[in-house]
Amino acid sequence: MFDGFMRRMVDVGPVRINVVHAGSGPAVLLLHGYPQTLAQWADVADVLAQDCTVVCADLRGYGGSSKPEGEGETYSFRSMAADQLAVMSELGHDRFVVAGHDRGGRVAHRMALDAPERIRALVPCDVVPTWAMYDGVDRARAARFWQWYFLPLPAPFPERLIGGDPDYYFENCLVTNGGIGIEDGFGAEQLAAYRAAWRDPEMIRASCSDYRAGATVDLEHDAADLDVSLQVPTFPIWGADGLLKDLFDIEAEWRKRCRTVTPATVPGGHFFPDQQPKATADAIASVVRRVEEAHA
Repeated sequence: MFDGFMRRMVDVGPVRINVVHAGSGPAVLLLHGYPQTLAQWADVADVLAQDCTVVCADLRGYGGSSKPEGEGETYSFRSMAADQLAVMSELGHDRFVVAGHDRGGRVAHRMALDAPERIRALVPCDVVPTWAMYDGVDRARAARFWQWYFLPLPAPFPERLIGGDPDYYFENCLVTNGGIGIEDGFGAEQLAAYRAAWRDPEMIRASCSDYRAGATVDLEHDAADLDVSLQVPTFPIWGADGLLKDLFDIEAEWRKRCRTVTPATVPGGHFFPDQQPKATADAIASVVRRVEEAHA
């Protein structure tokens, strides 16, 4: 994976962020989701790097990035967003397009709220804003997104249960959320990278802390911004065969929070960057072209 990409650890102060980057042209930051690593974007990045400068980063707490002790602000989307803004500054990119899948999409949304002057376009992949995930929850949503209520439980309860058989737990996440068999929906190299990452007890602890923040401090931050109409052009993408579209009006949820929303779909379920990397890359490249044309 990432043949020809440069690899480095970027020191952003309290943590170090694992990064790969390559290409030239408009800068694009790709952020992975749960329970994955930057390996999620390997095939997508290969396509995008033909015309763009592509940066893929592990979120704080995941993959090769630091996994600090702590709860609350330590793993808030605001802290994770600040990490990635610092990474892009260190790499020389003042403004860029950011695409994030799952948790990465939430980090990208917070990044655009906190530093809109840095973000040329926001591309949240198969997510609705965090506030919407908890507001107005009904039985169908609670049953589908049970991890949102299990993972924030007080330590060490979820950590102990997951740690008993991490492959079983996390592969179940990929299959049930992705709607496709583990060998059919995910590349062998990506799977090997995911397994190596999630077998680390520190990743299990950090990812639970991530979800605890999502149920507490992140909601506080979102509540403070509910009346903000984000000016950054927003291009939500979701899996045409996924379940999220059946439980939420995805476009409408983003229109509540963003001024300009241009939606698109990609074949596949929740993990469409793994399942349909070429179509995903094409969708993100289309956003980059639109941004470039708008500023020509």
